[in-house]
Amino acid sequence: MDALSIRYNSMLQNKIYQNFTIEIFKTFFIILFGLSMIALTVRAVGFLELIVDSGYPAQIYFKYSLLNLFGVTTKFVPFAFFLAITLFILKHHDNSEFSILWSAGVKKIKVVNLFLLIGIITMSLYLIFSTYITPLALNKSRKLLNTEQFNSFLPTIKQQQFSDSFKGFTMIVEEKKGNKIKNIFLHDKENNLKALSSNASSIENTTIVAKKGEINSKQMILIEGQIISSKKNSKKNEMIEFDQLNINLDDLSTAIIKQPKIQELSTLKLISCFQRQFDKKLCNENFIKEIIPNLNRRIILPMYIPVISLICSLLLIRNEKNSLKKFSIYSMAFILILFTEIAIKYTGISNFLLFFFILFPFFLIGFFYIFLMFKFSNEY
Repeated sequence: MDALSIRYNSMLQNKIYQNFTIEIFKTFFIILFGLSMIALTVRAVGFLELIVDSGYPAQIYFKYSLLNLFGVTTKFVPFAFFLAITLFILKHHDNSEFSILWSAGVKKIKVVNLFLLIGIITMSLYLIFSTYITPLALNKSRKLLNTEQFNSFLPTIKQQQFSDSFKGFTMIVEEKKGNKIKNIFLHDKENNLKALSSNASSIENTTIVAKKGEINSKQMILIEGQIISSKKNSKKNEMIEFDQLNINLDDLSTAIIKQPKIQELSTLKLISCFQRQFDKKLCNENFIKEIIPNLNRRIILPMYIPVISLICSLLLIRNEKNSLKKFSIYSMAFILILFTEIAIKYTGISNFLLFFFILFPFFLIGFFYIFLMFKFSNEY
């Protein structure tokens, strides 16, 4: 009978722990999703320049925004996890559910172990995203801009404003109604309009002025104007008047950065670069100083998640000054999150801070776990 009772209590505790785990992860993902959607909405407003300034189709805008969700989400993981654990503990404190557990003989250190296990699982998921999925998604978003061409030139033209959305190509119009434009000034300094000259290699830059025109997708028709070409090694300009000029804009290249940024490179490439085994010209001292904070963000920052779970476990300690205790613990966890965000930026320029940042989470895990074991061994 005693063995059966022990087995029943063990099964009941396992069921309770399972429900606790599901509840914490459910809260965590809801908070993480909410924060990510708010941040993505704000960033997506900035991404509208892909349509308005660079003429990309709407589907590219939505794909690019969706892929950037992965980069936004990982930044909120520590804070979302802190809120999820804290809300869970406070909820069960207020409902006196923890008191029932303690009365039933459940040891607090077992609940701490559960929180620590949840922290380790979250850390593992965080590592998978930060080291592999997020860089891959961001790299694909950059490739979208490389492989897809702008859809229409018309959205990039603003009335009485200089348009420089394309490399070496500047344009301004006095009036724009639909696809009709008037009093056009166009300056090409990168030889994008090489088809207009029989000897494009000798042209340094080209200026076109016209009274009116029309834009259809990537085609521009200009009426009554002049082409003024400045030749290399010559002070004389070549001037040609025209009644109608048809310009193909397919050769234009958007001014958007198309080279992958550090956060868009794979973790293996960054590690290889750090070890000087990948593109030695690229992997110079300055670049490595930028790589170190990025690698720390991907690999070391997730290690602070279990620390947060142990700090939140301090809420389980009995204390008559409950409000002061809660405020102290909240402050401790928040300062830790703030510290990681600030310190990580300087790990590339200070070896002391680099080693401190790497070793600090392991020290904190050991310190808080031993402290909690000591405190709970004196309770009940």
